[in-house]
Amino acid sequence: MAIAQPPGSGGASATPGSSAPFVNPQKGLPDNVFLTTLNAASSWARKNSLWPMPFATACCGIELMATASSRHDLARFGAEVMRFSPRQCDLMIVAGRVAMKMMPVLQRIWLQMPEPKWCISMGACACTGGVFDTYAVVQGIDRFIPVDLYVPGCPPRPEQLIAGIMQIQDLVQKTGTMQGTEFQYRTRPTGPAPFDADEIIRIREGQMQLTPLELPASLKRGNPALEGSA
Repeated sequence: MAIAQPPGSGGASATPGSSAPFVNPQKGLPDNVFLTTLNAASSWARKNSLWPMPFATACCGIELMATASSRHDLARFGAEVMRFSPRQCDLMIVAGRVAMKMMPVLQRIWLQMPEPKWCISMGACACTGGVFDTYAVVQGIDRFIPVDLYVPGCPPRPEQLIAGIMQIQDLVQKTGTMQGTEFQYRTRPTGPAPFDADEIIRIREGQMQLTPLELPASLKRGNPALEGSA
């Protein structure tokens, strides 16, 4: 893609009414002409207009709000347009702990986001479960949805989240394309898929049986009630 000055400006060799090119190859390109690819131009525009989908459940959400305030001004990076409609977003920010019962909702929101899309795991709870080392809390959301960047901390400061968004911008510039074909393998989560409405009704009415999950050995160890269970 080339952007050139009109005839008669500096660096142009054409005269009004002629069909000669604006740029003279012998003189080189003027300072206001840029050559690039359409993919690079679209990635440059996309990285500076990220639309976050906030999924805040705990204290990390307060830091996320502070990042968007006037003091830290997330708008400097083009990511201030918070949308609560996943079909309008391309960056999910999971800030806080995620319960097992909440994971199907998170998966459904992720599936509703159009490609290409990215995900930031913000805080120790979202990354590893944090202090909530229990069966009821997901020990890392990357077990169920793909994560592109981890922002550790309990909770992380707004400066850390801004640094993470800047790294996401670099990732978008390097890997983003017009079609987003390199992200098609992430269309479906790698973990359990959420139930649809019909399946939930059949489960409640007893028409559908759930397959029990195998507990990790670390949870069974030291618990007599679970050591002999399947």
